[in-house]
Amino acid sequence: MAIEKWIAAASLGLFVMFVAEILTIFHYLINPSQEIEPGTKILEYISISVAPAVILAGISFLMSKRYGSKPIGTMIMIGGVVLLGGMYYANTLLPQISKSYLVTEVTLTPQIFMAVSIPVMIVGAILFRIKKTRPKKEYF
Repeated sequence: MAIEKWIAAASLGLFVMFVAEILTIFHYLINPSQEIEPGTKILEYISISVAPAVILAGISFLMSKRYGSKPIGTMIMIGGVVLLGGMYYANTLLPQISKSYLVTEVTLTPQIFMAVSIPVMIVGAILFRIKKTRPKKEYF
């Protein structure tokens, strides 16, 4: 596998990890057993997983945009779909969270990353449309 495929796979894994982290903390905030500072945890999760995931998806796109790649485009698109679905579900959990834990980071994170997932899916779809350019035959 070429390096851009591995980068796209790492991006997909980081998208999944971010969704799992956010859903875990949101479920914990519904019925917490200890006091927690959710804003700092969410900022930590953003910097550990979703920011590198978006960067890796962009790098993978830039490396393969010249020739296009359906596997890479698929992985990037699946990452965007996972992010969109996970953040939609996290947004449905917000009414169940105690009012004392509804800080800015908790309320805005699902909406921001639902918006981020759309360009990620578009970038993945662009790789489907790019066709390899054939070398021109030179006649002597």
